[in-house]
Amino acid sequence: MQIKSSSPQTSTSPLLFPHLSPPAPSATIEIAPGVLWTRFALPFLLDHVNIYLVDDGHGWALIDTGLGDGATQAAWQLLFDGALRRRPLTRIIATHFHPDHVGAAGFLLRRFGVALYMTATEYLQSLNIHLDPGALEAEHYRRFYLDHGLDAETTARVVTSGHAYLKLTSGLPPTYNRVVAGDVLRIGSREFEVLTGGGHSPEEIMLLCRADKLFFAADQVLPNISPNVSVIAVDPDGDPLGYYLRSLRELRRDIGDDVLVLPGHNLPFYGLHARIDELIAHHQARCDRILQACRSGPKSAAELIPFVFARTFDPHQMGFAFSEVLAHVNYMLRQSALKPAPASAGTGRVVAA
Repeated sequence: MQIKSSSPQTSTSPLLFPHLSPPAPSATIEIAPGVLWTRFALPFLLDHVNIYLVDDGHGWALIDTGLGDGATQAAWQLLFDGALRRRPLTRIIATHFHPDHVGAAGFLLRRFGVALYMTATEYLQSLNIHLDPGALEAEHYRRFYLDHGLDAETTARVVTSGHAYLKLTSGLPPTYNRVVAGDVLRIGSREFEVLTGGGHSPEEIMLLCRADKLFFAADQVLPNISPNVSVIAVDPDGDPLGYYLRSLRELRRDIGDDVLVLPGHNLPFYGLHARIDELIAHHQARCDRILQACRSGPKSAAELIPFVFARTFDPHQMGFAFSEVLAHVNYMLRQSALKPAPASAGTGRVVAA
């Protein structure tokens, strides 16, 4: 999971929302024939995650799970006692490793004994965190923040309480069903093309049913906010923003504009191409602000945060803000818009090229 950075749609955005309100707690909405939409609360600034259930014959194929905490498990129990009491889950498709999307998988799998479908990268990333959560406080994580200008006190808070959300899982099975881009999943009477995209997460699953014009976009395309696109400590020179922009352009090229977009957060909507254009423009505007700041002299990623974000952050949010700024810096270095400046006191900085 990652809390998503703010990127509200423009006031003139041509997005259309078939439902202007989300499902009530412990309720579902049939958002399309044979597709149920429900929503679980999150204890973060982004306060919810969307969950979808697709008619799969004798039961429901589940797309994403919510967190693995007690509150989410209680919310699931209310659904099992109510709207879902007559039909079981047939399989679980977790779009990516963030705990708001796969956290309750262990809890649900213990109840239903069905298969978990994920990409290999996402499964292994989630399994790594589950098996070794203490690694999130290892020295290379601390150095990641310190080397790019974050002060020692803030770094200490980020690598402890700021990473705590990654542990909100209920376990993973020792085996899973691997899916890759280009696969076709038959769910009930429908066929879904498996698409994957990077940037927000390394190999996030999206599902497209061309016949019924349904696009389960996970967190890759959200209508009201931009998904967090962050550099990670184990790949400090990586280019997640480049991967994300490439994915957006491929989605715009390959998917028609008439699909119903079923996102991981916010409301389902029509207007995929317009929203992709807005997201690309949003990241270009951030690059422009960073470039302007770096024209006045060398800046570290930490020093650039207030040029990109106008608000203050708790440790949870600060980790995302820092890593998202660094994603833009790394992208701009590759685009030759920025260049490295001489390090000062061990802190890496960049300047306008």
